[in-house]
Amino acid sequence: MKLDKFTVGKRYGKALFELAIDEQRLTEVYQELLTLRQVYQALPEFGQIVTDNHLDIHEKRKLFDQLLKGFDGLVRNFLEIVYEYNRMDDLLLIIDEYERRYDEYQGLVLGTVTTAVALSAEQKSAIEQQIALKLGYKQAQLKTAVDPEILGGVIVEANHQVIDGSIKSQLDYLRQQMGR
Repeated sequence: MKLDKFTVGKRYGKALFELAIDEQRLTEVYQELLTLRQVYQALPEFGQIVTDNHLDIHEKRKLFDQLLKGFDGLVRNFLEIVYEYNRMDDLLLIIDEYERRYDEYQGLVLGTVTTAVALSAEQKSAIEQQIALKLGYKQAQLKTAVDPEILGGVIVEANHQVIDGSIKSQLDYLRQQMGR
């Protein structure tokens, strides 16, 4: 049975994360993966090229060897495995999973806060502190979004949870209760 890309990303990302912990190279590997992500963002078709079965294996290997020049040790060995298993086009998902685990290990939760009007830096910081405390993390890092349709209040999406304190949802709830 062939695994879907997300399952591959989770498995490989988890394996690399656990290996980095064992070798006490968690942050070093994280930094190298951020560099690798930049390469993939600059050349988004790279993963497809080196996994394309129609291309000459020697040409693909030459391209891959160029990529390897920037890495050593654990990440280099990991890339060799990913290449050998023809998973280079899944590398961004692998990096995402590693990064998610790294952030969680560091006590950082990522998410989005949506408000009807733009937040000041102080307001954003206060919400981040409250969310970190509520979800049991040391720190929260939230991207901001503005949606005038929520009327007021905030909607926070973090750690696969939604905390909806918007006026719109409260009004919708009241309408629903009155309609009964």
